[in-house]
Amino acid sequence: MTLMRFAFSAVSLSALTLAMVPSAQAQGVIKIGEINSYKAQPAFLEPYKKGMELAVEEVNAAGGVNGKKIELITRDDNANPGDAVRVAEELVSREQVDMLAGTFLSNTGLAVTDFAKQKKFFFLAGEPLTDKITWQGGNKYTFRLRPGTYMQAAMLVPEAVKLKKKRWAVVYPNYEYGQSAVAAFKQLMKAAQPDVEFVAEQATPLGKIDSGSVVQALSDAKPDAIFNVLFGADLSKFVREGNTRGLFKDRAVVSVLTGEPEYMDALKDEAPNGWIVTGYPWYGIKTPEHTAFEKAYQAKFKDYPRLGSVVGYSMIKSAAAGLAKAKSSDTEKLVAAFEGLKVDTPFGPITYRASDHQSTMGAYVGLTKNDGGKGVMVDYVYLDGADPKFQPSEAEIKKSRSAD
Repeated sequence: MTLMRFAFSAVSLSALTLAMVPSAQAQGVIKIGEINSYKAQPAFLEPYKKGMELAVEEVNAAGGVNGKKIELITRDDNANPGDAVRVAEELVSREQVDMLAGTFLSNTGLAVTDFAKQKKFFFLAGEPLTDKITWQGGNKYTFRLRPGTYMQAAMLVPEAVKLKKKRWAVVYPNYEYGQSAVAAFKQLMKAAQPDVEFVAEQATPLGKIDSGSVVQALSDAKPDAIFNVLFGADLSKFVREGNTRGLFKDRAVVSVLTGEPEYMDALKDEAPNGWIVTGYPWYGIKTPEHTAFEKAYQAKFKDYPRLGSVVGYSMIKSAAAGLAKAKSSDTEKLVAAFEGLKVDTPFGPITYRASDHQSTMGAYVGLTKNDGGKGVMVDYVYLDGADPKFQPSEAEIKKSRSAD
């Protein structure tokens, strides 16, 4: 009996020791749970993932954060808000991540934003652009990296006003991002040019555009100019059909995101000329910060960076900077650390504003050009997101976040 009791105790002790090993190992790493629509949006998210990998490699090679290495645990949300919440719960409960990050589509981003609020868990949104991430639906636990729809519209509107066009048409994917971008553009255009008219509106199902009927409807309205919010495969189909039917001939186009290489490269010899766009002319940015990033990226991946690369890289660098400042992965300490946090990025230094948790990362604005069968940006300028003219007033921001 004594011998059996000893054997049982030894086995129990061994099992207990093994059970303790994973948690002891876990204490040596900081886990970032990252959620995104990898299968649905590969053009942007494959470079984005590479940008994250480069940043993790650099952070860990420099000793990690607070003496711990960073570990990325990624999940695909299938471009579905319900799935985004499900994997967020899995990452927090089962994987015991220290923070959540990522999302691409605005509807999935909002779902995780609400999850962060309900669970009181830190979330760094990298890409989703709807203003509700930081304003109307913003909360204490959510921060956002990229400039949102209001900011990008505010950067484009001055150029749109210079066109002196009265009759405008809008075309956009009919979900949160598209609706938010069009609302911001209309609001800012009406304030800057009171006589503006919006004579046609085409809201298309995301990823399922009927480009023929959309182009025909826009042509029938005879607008002087078009504001486009389509991206990805929808953009390619729209441009192809618009070129075929002459929609863009002698007609101005202002377009969000179109200057990003993820979308310009796909257009190839169909790339339009003279569109006013936000984008990323990586080939012409000669700042020290960007040059260092570009060289490191090219060396690791033997490829040039896309905007997704910059977003993924800057998001991980932001996470590392926040964790280092907080000296902890405790959510409340992370929130305090991120408010006013300064981070160095390939676009230069940015700050996460305490008032709304939006970073001051800006965007490049310029013109598209078909350069020998390849779409590029020309005559571009970087507009800093810290410039107050690209934001609502502090009073408006505070009012919009009153439910926080």
